[in-house]
Order: sequence, then C-alpha cells, then structure tokens
Amino acid sequence: MASTTTLLVHSPALLSRSSPASTSQPPSTPSFHIRSRKIPQVQTLQTSKHPNRNPFRVLAASADPRLPPPPDFWFQDSENKVIATLKLKLLSAVSGLNRGLAGSEDDLRKADAAAKELEDAGGLVDLSGDLDKLQGRWKLIYSSAFSSRTLGGSRPGPPIGRLIPITLGQVFQRIDILSKDFDNIVDLKLGTPWPIPPIEVTATLAHKFELIGSSKVKITFEKTTVKATGNLSQLPPLEIPRIPDNFRPPSNTGSGEFEVTYVDSDTRITRGDRAELRVFVIA
Repeated sequence: MASTTTLLVHSPALLSRSSPASTSQPPSTPSFHIRSRKIPQVQTLQTSKHPNRNPFRVLAASADPRLPPPPDFWFQDSENKVIATLKLKLLSAVSGLNRGLAGSEDDLRKADAAAKELEDAGGLVDLSGDLDKLQGRWKLIYSSAFSSRTLGGSRPGPPIGRLIPITLGQVFQRIDILSKDFDNIVDLKLGTPWPIPPIEVTATLAHKFELIGSSKVKITFEKTTVKATGNLSQLPPLEIPRIPDNFRPPSNTGSGEFEVTYVDSDTRITRGDRAELRVFVIA
C-alpha cells in the first residue's frame, strides 16, 4: 500500500508568524505546513491458497499489534455460516440418491466434491481427547459403497446381499464409547416366492471398535442378530456368530478401518479403507 499525504491545518493562534509592524497593518496570512506520514502496509490475504482461514481473523491479526485482539465471537458467526452453507450443499448433493443406491457416476463425483469442501473447512479431526463426538445413534444418508449394490459394500459381516434377494431400508450406526460397541443396524426386506409377502427384518451387525491415532477407527466384527419385524415380530431373534478365522476367506478378515474426516454435533463424514465415502446425521 503506497504512503499517503496528510494535510495538517494548524490553528492561527498556534502558528508561528512575525508581529505586525503597526496596528494598522493587517496580520500576516497564516502559514500551512504539509507533512507526509507513512501508513503501515497490511499484508494481502491469499484466500485461494488458504481456503480454511477466516479473512476477517487474518486481517485483524495483521493490524496494529499494540491493540487488543477482537473477541472470538466476532468471527464465530462468519465461520458457522460457512460450515452451514457447505453442509447444506452436501445434503443437496446426496438427496434423492437413496443413500447412494440410485447414484450415477456423476452423482458420486458431486457428492465426493461437496464432502471434501466440508472436510477442508472443518480442518483435521482429533478424537484422541474428544471421543464423545462419536457417541450416539447416527443415520446413514449416503454411502458410495451402495453403488456396488451390495450390503454396505465389502464390509465386515455376512454376505447377505449375495445369498438372498434383499431391499435395503434405513441404516444406522449406534456407537457407545464406554463399552466400545459399534453396531451397524440395517432394515431389510427379504425376498420370498410369490405370493408370500417379503419378510421384514432388522439386522444388527455388532462390532467392537478402537481408536487408532487421532481420527482413524478400527472395527472388529463379532456377530449378527436378525430380528423379524412387522407381522413376524413375535418371532425370537436369530443370532449368527462370527465365522472362525480358520474358515474365513482371505478377503473377509472380520475387521475394517475408516477415518473420521469431519464431525460435529449433528453431521459426520467417514472415508473407509476401501475408499468408500459415508455421510451420517445424528438420529
């Protein structure tokens, strides 16, 4: 920023001038002094290189260091509005995709791009000291793995989708940070021969989880419990234990990992070890 010139006008009473020769002579014309003063330069914020920075916070930090910093609440509203806008953009990108089952390749790219924007704005996730953020019952609203038309993609658990014709209903994750329980709860309709109506069941894939590093979670499959709903809800639940490791195919190790790339009080984004993107909202 170039220096500017400041015009300083002095009061006639303070100006230095010679005394008049006689009282009849008019006073001399006041003199005006012009003095230049350089204004400190403010560094321009390159928002394209630092998309996560709040421009108001950076500009305030570059001001006179002798002044007290502005309070944090001056910037919170701006930051919250950015996050809210990006969350709405992500929800719009995945709406109408039936949790990813009806998504085209273009839909998958748009959902991934919207998720990355929110991940970048939220910054790195650190759950090591704040594991409570995972606690609760989360509803799955999008999974890129569902584009493969399998039950959650190649995840730990029985290959139900390959054995029985199914229609996928709502999907939830129930996480208890105290007991380390991590349950995937899936509503299903199992196909039956005509004219028998489909059988409605809820399958609970029970896991244990542990935190690896700051944001990565490892889950280990334990068992599947299938409970009939609807007209057959009086039937007892069927428990399917974990397949022993000796009989488990190499492609199904019974465990998996995913990274929590964004989380707040009502939204969570994860990216799995098989590149699947999942978006959850608190239920």
